[in-house]
Amino acid sequence: MRNKPWPTITLLIGAPILMNLAFVGLGMTFDYPDVLQLPATEVLARFRAEQTTIVTLFTLLAAAACAFIPLSVLIGRLDDSARMRWAVRAGVAAALVQTIGLLRWPLLVPTLTDADTFERQHTLLGTLLGETAGYTLTAIWTALVIAALPTPRWFAALGYTSAVAIATGVVIPLGIEPAAVVNFAGYVLWSVWLLAFAALLGRGAFARQVAVIPTSSTRSLRTN
Repeated sequence: MRNKPWPTITLLIGAPILMNLAFVGLGMTFDYPDVLQLPATEVLARFRAEQTTIVTLFTLLAAAACAFIPLSVLIGRLDDSARMRWAVRAGVAAALVQTIGLLRWPLLVPTLTDADTFERQHTLLGTLLGETAGYTLTAIWTALVIAALPTPRWFAALGYTSAVAIATGVVIPLGIEPAAVVNFAGYVLWSVWLLAFAALLGRGAFARQVAVIPTSSTRSLRTN
């Protein structure tokens, strides 16, 4: 493929790298996401202690999530099937809910003055919207993209495995502790899947097939 889809390849590489760097940074600075198991007053105290750094990292994490809006649209151009059209919808929705959930940290949390308000916003924007809806839609998007494209078996297996692992995150609020570990592993595998996606695109995989209509000259050659 002479004209490689460089915008798509760039986002497939850049988004997971930015996502993981920001996540690691938050783990080192804020003990995220384990810090969320602490009382709200202590979470807010730790947040204010390193507010500038934490706000910057959450902004970068939200930017990585937001990048999946154009990425979902660009990947949608690789195939015009109904599955891919639904994949685009799921991908854009997943990016939106996760971006909104993450942006509460730089936009809303710095203005909070009481723990109760923090708990309500965390439950609505974090647990329900950003996490539960985000995990579900991300898994659906991944599965639909794989189903729509003629993918190698190893690539499909990696994607489906990461999608199932990510989806287990919806039961984390129920107190099922192993789900958090499986969900984390799912995102690691998903990052590898995205990078593999970029590598396959760089090698010319998933190029849309364009039907060639025979011209009058080629038709005459075939009949001679």
